[in-house]
Amino acid sequence: MIEPFDRKAKRNSRHLAIRRRVYGTHTVPRLSIFVSDKHAYAQIIDDENSTTLVSASTSQKSIKEALKNKTWNKMAARLVGKEIGTRAIEAGIKEVVFDRGGFRYHGRIKELADGARESGLKF
Repeated sequence: MIEPFDRKAKRNSRHLAIRRRVYGTHTVPRLSIFVSDKHAYAQIIDDENSTTLVSASTSQKSIKEALKNKTWNKMAARLVGKEIGTRAIEAGIKEVVFDRGGFRYHGRIKELADGARESGLKF
């Protein structure tokens, strides 16, 4: 019998492979992205100290109100990218290492990355 295809397990294995190569430091932290069916989450992480420096998501009240509760589309992901970029610049972070979290660089992931680049963040 053919085993069913488990998308979540495949994504997790891709994410582990990416995490072996991508490591954020205090000077160049890691921009980690997670996208669910309803929301997009982004956080900038210092892996040396295991701390989250900056975060943004579509579940936050200010972003959700700007989107009129349509938090699952590409426009929402781009807005999260712009927000994480502006918060990072305010915190003094200009360059990050991009961690796509096992997702394909396509659609909402690409829009979030483009939004972060628009606000001045360098990958």
